[in-house]
Amino acid sequence: MTASCKSPVKTKEVKRPRKLALALLAVACFGPLAAWAQTQIYDAKTHTWVNYDKKKARQYYARNNQAPEAFRMQTVPFRTAEPPGTIIIDGNQHFLYLTQPGGQAIRYGIGVGREGFGWAGIVRVGRMAEWPTWTPPAEMVARDPNAAKWAAGMPGGPENPLGARALYLYEGDEDTIYRIHGTAEPWTIGLDVSSGCIRMNNNDIVDLASRIKIGAKVIVLMQGAALYKGV
Repeated sequence: MTASCKSPVKTKEVKRPRKLALALLAVACFGPLAAWAQTQIYDAKTHTWVNYDKKKARQYYARNNQAPEAFRMQTVPFRTAEPPGTIIIDGNQHFLYLTQPGGQAIRYGIGVGREGFGWAGIVRVGRMAEWPTWTPPAEMVARDPNAAKWAAGMPGGPENPLGARALYLYEGDEDTIYRIHGTAEPWTIGLDVSSGCIRMNNNDIVDLASRIKIGAKVIVLMQGAALYKGV
């Protein structure tokens, strides 16, 4: 990421694990990433950085019916050695980049895994689905009573946690169980909220799905996260 692509999000610096540094080599000039102590956004009215938590996110969405400007879809300058059509996820700053020709990328706001559920790795889009059925994995069924009632699968629709589209992430021919998907909770974009999947506004995931192909490379970067295969 170039200096001209500074985002209105602030982080704390922490030491980068050696293996995660290998993943960063796949992205030229992406710049240092840092783990969140607290999501913050820039308030243009007060010219200050303000904490952005679940309560404030719901209040903001209720007032504006959309996420803060930083997390809305936009085209930004972006230098990388990866070819156009690559998905690069900066989990710490809550952005997903779809690389474009000419040193640019389409940037989308995302929600990522809450504490203990973050991960990093290099995977691919194995398949895509419209208004997909949500079938929680056995681990989630065991720990979450709300998920347990849908152990056999929740039909697709506006209340479905996967939202309007799902991109199923594979490592080789193996389903990782991680997804990039829409959400029935659009106010959570910009937060650490999921069980490891990457969530997007429904309009954004529909747009992303329309621009990529099966097999697209996905690079997930996140400080302090568990490392998946490929890194």
